[in-house]
Amino acid sequence: MDQTERRLQTCFTKVFPELTAQQISNASVDSVAKWDSMASITLLSLVGEEFGTELDMDDFEQFTSYQGILDYVRLKEAKA
Repeated sequence: MDQTERRLQTCFTKVFPELTAQQISNASVDSVAKWDSMASITLLSLVGEEFGTELDMDDFEQFTSYQGILDYVRLKEAKA
């Protein structure tokens, strides 16, 4: 697990404290019952704050899973 993954896991842990690290790695709106619209807003705010980036809501379809958010953050970091 690299630094980006650790930081993203921390964001997920703050929103979904009941999930294990393995569950977070596989988390999606379909697999986490508590991942509703409020959880999404909280999570995306935390991610934006943690990574110092503004998440473009036009890319919202990517923000429905841990892997999608991780890929998005990595792409943003690569462009920075």
